[in-house]
Amino acid sequence: MTLISITLIILALTLLLVGAAGTVYPALPGLPVMFGGAWLLAYAQNYQVIEAATVWLLLLPLAFGMAMDFVAGLLGAKYTGAGKQALWGAFVGGIAGIFFGIAGLLLGPLIGAAVGEFAAKRDLLKAGKVGIGTFAGFIVGTAAKIGAALVILLTVAAEYILYWF
Repeated sequence: MTLISITLIILALTLLLVGAAGTVYPALPGLPVMFGGAWLLAYAQNYQVIEAATVWLLLLPLAFGMAMDFVAGLLGAKYTGAGKQALWGAFVGGIAGIFFGIAGLLLGPLIGAAVGEFAAKRDLLKAGKVGIGTFAGFIVGTAAKIGAALVILLTVAAEYILYWF
């Protein structure tokens, strides 16, 4: 193995780990980073351990996880009748929540959606309902992203196990 190959493998493993963290931390594009790490790992070893077909197949959990993350949050909010201001509030709350640790990450979209809906309609019960719906959608989307991340990690691990044995 050359020094360049070793460097690429270390970078690929770093991308896989950072991407895995990004599945629960909304500021990082976790699944695309993980896919990039898996591709780089395959490339660094000339597609001998992880074949090109496997890399192409990893686009499926990537697309599923990203789509579910996007759609679940919107559906959770829309199901409860959220307006445009609530959706913007959830977005702003999610960004602001980044700065408040795990509690902010979980509660930021909920609070933002509720504040946005309350500002638009001045109905506290409706605002609370929209906030909870947004939170439920966020949880479903995050669960889908974590599932997709596990599929990517387990596929990479399985390819190495099959290669070694």
